[in-house]
Amino acid sequence: MKRLIFASLTCFLCVVIGCSALEARGPIRALLVTGGCCHDYEQQTETITNGLSERLPIEWTIAYDENDTTDSQSALFDDPNWAEPYDVVVHNQCYADTADPEYIAKIVAAHESGVPAVVIHCAMHTFRAADIDDWRALLGVTSYGHERLSEYPTAIANPEHPIIGDFPSDWISPMDELYVVEETWPDTDVLITSTSEDDGESHPVVWTNQYGDARVFGTTFGHTTETLSDSDFQELVA
Repeated sequence: MKRLIFASLTCFLCVVIGCSALEARGPIRALLVTGGCCHDYEQQTETITNGLSERLPIEWTIAYDENDTTDSQSALFDDPNWAEPYDVVVHNQCYADTADPEYIAKIVAAHESGVPAVVIHCAMHTFRAADIDDWRALLGVTSYGHERLSEYPTAIANPEHPIIGDFPSDWISPMDELYVVEETWPDTDVLITSTSEDDGESHPVVWTNQYGDARVFGTTFGHTTETLSDSDFQELVA
């Protein structure tokens, strides 16, 4: 089983950054952008980086804003080449009230030119107050709210996708929030769904998106450390 999982991960990485690049150089250079309101981001940072590093050779850089706020703007993105040193950027932040279109454009421009992104949980509600759709187009989904904490059964929507691999067909999330996804974007490929306990509507919880030249992986799960620590969830994100 471990050999099969490693093979699946290797295939996925070949798709993302190219087999020759994977074989020729060292660890994946990953930037984790995190911080904001409503979550224990110090603990989440440790859980994400440790969990993924157990599965893949990753050299992490952490951009952590310790301010518990909904409207922060990081100086990191003032450099137009902010993403150049990295093979992938992981967005796990929560800034719903940051709405400055020029600031948002600095972030999405780097991804549109080809830097892959992994977007987790409240990244979907980051820049929620913005009038422009640039960030939502990068994410591949539009969401403005979520339902209550619960354990949500999931269904695989695209079992043939290489990211799915051996992910259990009957996986139930640890205690987490179901995000209400109002729209998926044209290049979004929904991989896993879950169902509202309130109205029975199905919502994407895991997907991929193509944004310009960038491949994007997204999941709305990740509110709790229990989810982020779950071995199946960590394998999926890896």
